[in-house]
Amino acid sequence: MPTGVWALLCAFSTLLGFVVPRRRAALLRRRGVLPDEVTFATLHVAALAAPSLRAGLTRDSARKAIRHLRELLGTSAIAVTDADGVLAWDGETDCHRERAPEHARAVLASGRARVVTGGALACDAPGCAIRVAAVVPLTVDGRVVGALAAYDAVMTPALVRTVTEVGRWVSCQLELAELDSSRRRAMEAETRALRAQISPHFVYNSLTTIASFVRTDPERARELLMDFADFTRYALRRERDFTTLADELHCVDRYLLLERARFGERLRFTVRVAPEVLSVPVPFLCLQPLVENAIKHGMAATGGSGEVRVLAWDAGPEAHVSVEDDGLGMDPERARLLLGGDARQERGEGGIGLANVDVRLRHIYGEDHGLVVETGLGEGTKVRLRLPKAPRSR
Repeated sequence: MPTGVWALLCAFSTLLGFVVPRRRAALLRRRGVLPDEVTFATLHVAALAAPSLRAGLTRDSARKAIRHLRELLGTSAIAVTDADGVLAWDGETDCHRERAPEHARAVLASGRARVVTGGALACDAPGCAIRVAAVVPLTVDGRVVGALAAYDAVMTPALVRTVTEVGRWVSCQLELAELDSSRRRAMEAETRALRAQISPHFVYNSLTTIASFVRTDPERARELLMDFADFTRYALRRERDFTTLADELHCVDRYLLLERARFGERLRFTVRVAPEVLSVPVPFLCLQPLVENAIKHGMAATGGSGEVRVLAWDAGPEAHVSVEDDGLGMDPERARLLLGGDARQERGEGGIGLANVDVRLRHIYGEDHGLVVETGLGEGTKVRLRLPKAPRSR
C-alpha cells in the first residue's frame, strides 16, 4: 500500500479511536448533548488542528494547534516539545512549562510513552492542581521528532489511552506533512532537471543562427538576440513552480521564432489560443518540452520540414491544450515508453522532457491528468494535456 494512503488510513483510524475525556464527556452529557454530537464535536476540533500540523513540527505550527489539542484532551495543561525544548504550551497555569523538556527527555530518547508523577511534578505555585502527566512520542517515518505531554490532577487509564491516540493522530499529520515536503522537493528537483535539460544544441544552434545575420541583417540579429534573451531568462528563472498559460505561451513563441530563424520556411507553426484561458495557472515549463519534441520528431521524420500546431481552448473547469506535428508519427508502444518508466531508454530522443512533464502533471492534478499521446505510423503526433483552472495540491 502506498505510504500516503497508509498515512491517511492511519489518521482516520486513530480519529475514530479517540476516547472523549471523562470530564468533557460528563459535561456534554449534563448539557444533553447526544453521543453523535459528541463525536462530531471531537472530529471538528481535530479538523481545526490538522492544517497547522500539516506544516510540520515547528514552533509556529505547534502554537497554532495546541489549543485545539488541549480541547481534545480536556486536561489542565499540555505541552508540545522537541529535542530543543518547549515548542508550545497551553494550560490553566504555566508553572510546569519550564520542566516540560525534562519530563519529555526519556520519551524522546526511548520512543516509549511514560507517566510522570511524584517529585518530578512538585510545585509550590498556589492553586496548581497538576499532580501527574502522560508523555507520548511524536514520530515521523519511525523517527521520534517530538513529544506531547498532558498534565492533570488525576491520570486515569482512559485518559492515558486518549493521550496516546491523540499522539498517534498528531504523528500521522506530521507524517503527511513530511510526504507533502518530499513531494515538493521531488517536483522542485524535476523542474531543476528540466531547466538543466535545455538542450546545449539548441543554445549553440540559436547563437550560430544569430551570428549568421550579424553582417547580412543586423536588425534581424538584434531581434533574435532579444528573443533568445527572453527565452533563457524565462527558462532559467528561479521563481515559483507555477506561472500563467500566457507566460508559458510567450516562452513557446520565443522558442518557435528562434527555431524558425534556423529552419526558415521549412518550419511552419500555428499558435491558436482562446483569450479566456490565458490567465489559467500552469506548471512552469510544461509546454516548451512538448513543442521541442514535436520539432525534433516531426521535422526529423519528414526530411527537415514540417508544421507544429499549439492549440489551447476553454473547456469549462479546465483549459485543454494540444501540441501537434504532421510528421510520420511513431508506434504507440514507443510513445508509451516515452512516458513510462522506460523513458530513460529514449533520452537521446526527447523522452526525458515528456516524462518529466507527465510526472509533474500527475503529481499536481492527479493520475487522470497526465499527458495523452495520440500517434501512429504515418499519422503525425498529438500530445494533449488538461489543466484545471483551480489547481489542487495533492
